[in-house]
Amino acid sequence: MSRSRARFDTAWQAALDHARQAAAQFSMDVVVTRDVLGRACLLIDDRGRPLAHDDANVVALRDSFETATRPFTGLEPLLFGDKLFAPQLYFDADDRVEVSPRQAPGAGPGSVHALERTVIGTDWARSTSAPSPGALRRRDRRVALYGFKGGVGRTTATTVLARYLAGTGRCVLVVDLDLESPGVSNLLEDLAGIPRHGIVDHLIEGGVGNADGLELVARSSALPFKGNGEVWLAPAGGSPLEGEPYDYLAKLNRIYSDLAGLNPGDGDRPFAARLEEAIAACEDQVTELSRPPDVVLLDSRAGMHDIAAVTLTHLSGLALLFAVDNPSTWEGYKMLFTQWQRRPALARELRERLRIVAAMFHSAGDAKRLPALRDRAQALFASTLYDQLDTDADGTDDESDELYHPPLEDDDAPHAPIPILFGNDLVGLDPLRSRDWPELPFVDAAYRTFTTTVERLLPPLHPAPEPS
Repeated sequence: MSRSRARFDTAWQAALDHARQAAAQFSMDVVVTRDVLGRACLLIDDRGRPLAHDDANVVALRDSFETATRPFTGLEPLLFGDKLFAPQLYFDADDRVEVSPRQAPGAGPGSVHALERTVIGTDWARSTSAPSPGALRRRDRRVALYGFKGGVGRTTATTVLARYLAGTGRCVLVVDLDLESPGVSNLLEDLAGIPRHGIVDHLIEGGVGNADGLELVARSSALPFKGNGEVWLAPAGGSPLEGEPYDYLAKLNRIYSDLAGLNPGDGDRPFAARLEEAIAACEDQVTELSRPPDVVLLDSRAGMHDIAAVTLTHLSGLALLFAVDNPSTWEGYKMLFTQWQRRPALARELRERLRIVAAMFHSAGDAKRLPALRDRAQALFASTLYDQLDTDADGTDDESDELYHPPLEDDDAPHAPIPILFGNDLVGLDPLRSRDWPELPFVDAAYRTFTTTVERLLPPLHPAPEPS
């Protein structure tokens, strides 16, 4: 009987095993790459001591690698740094993930890194450059609302939060980033009030340097609240003038790619940077039309998508992770957190910006459910994003000042759930037909803890302009 072929996961594990073998055998650094089809190859950094490609050890490694990984073997199973045109693109790539470190400089096994080449998904683990002071001030005012699973009330919560914050005098901008399934726009504005352009328009037009002059925001007229606050909307797609062509799907299908610079010598323009530019353009328009936004709510799409990755890792100063207490939710967040765990610097930078939201939480007569959700959330954070506590022989925890591992009872910790209550009255609610729905008493009761807690986590309002 012929040997069964490797599957995607087993082929990758075999590739990593062979990378470790090569690093130890040749005392050289090795990078394992995987292309968009899942095909793997080994890149051996022999720039200081070139290897002979017909060497018996090299030939044996190549043959063994091909046998173990077929059909997920790269077109060139082994590549050598001494012969690569631009080896730094692989051996110094920022998005490498360390598999095993170099044991000692110049001796012993070399390091092993993995380098993924995918169509989408790279932004979950892509390192972020230190933002400028201006970009950091913008990010600190942005709140991402994300749920791994759809149907958890994220968009409705975005609308309620926008109304509440406007009622405190804040200027609020809501950005609809659920580009595949826009929804928050309909809760904030009638169709006639939607601006001519949306986020997808900025991503498309900006790709060719043509984003100036887009009409990206509109002030909400459909959301009731009191006080001198404001709610502005930046929709996913625009509402063109009568007779004006508008092909949303054709634009959506073209926005996610990383792009080269517009002019010779310009740097690359990754999707994350272009989405940041689109949101900044919306913020600038609100500032020009009224005043700087005090808070920007980013209604992200669900799932492991690049929109969500960029929103959580690059764009927001506070990320609200909606969770219902079921196995699929926790398995999903475990996959997400594990992606970050592989990049320790990114995990450390992100973890204190996260908060769990207990979505659709049935409170009446069930006092044990919220503590149970807290337990599961804390266990997830503890096993992935929190620092690991060393345990002495006597069973006590050896905690130092540098360790970040909040206790279970810490109400300000990322794992501490912020509840949104859920009752039968919310089931039949139709926000599109009842524009005064946010003022209903049971809506206020359901979201009160959520809105007041989020408000406490926000930076203060922008100072009022001095009279001229």
